[in-house]
Amino acid sequence: MIEVRAMDLGDVDAVSALRVSGWRAAYADLVPRSYLDAMSAEQDAARRRGRFLSPANRTDNLVATDADTVIGWAALGPLPEPAAAELHALYVLPERIGSGVGRLLLDAVRSRSTTHGFHRLTLWVLAANTRARRFYERAGFTPDGAERTETYDGVPLRDVRYVGPATAPDTEEAPYQRGNRR
Repeated sequence: MIEVRAMDLGDVDAVSALRVSGWRAAYADLVPRSYLDAMSAEQDAARRRGRFLSPANRTDNLVATDADTVIGWAALGPLPEPAAAELHALYVLPERIGSGVGRLLLDAVRSRSTTHGFHRLTLWVLAANTRARRFYERAGFTPDGAERTETYDGVPLRDVRYVGPATAPDTEEAPYQRGNRR
């Protein structure tokens, strides 16, 4: 049974390992190999632990677990504009992509968003990441025309911003738990 719950401090190492493996899998042909090879789960965990423990932290971190193993992670935070939040991250173990874990996490993010009074979600996706773009488009997000460029080891890469409702288009609120869809 896959469960989505609030991340706790004990999940930091697993989330960091998941993030690094997720980047290496999802961005293998998009981000310079030198950047991906230099990523470290240990360094990511040290930074994440500090942010997690900071009293100024306003990010909601959720993890998807299967038999107490972290298989997915999402992070959500408020935007300065009223009733809007940003999905900062959504990663699933590479071997679990396509199994429904990402959708389950997105449903939980939307549920959490509406609980906090957010009506609109934004997120950024690498323009060349067609798989992620299809995932968000199927979930009711659309590009709003905003773009930014981020540089990875000297290579500029374009991001596009997507906007969508805090609730899924076909439901008012999604459940936090579903049966395993392997």
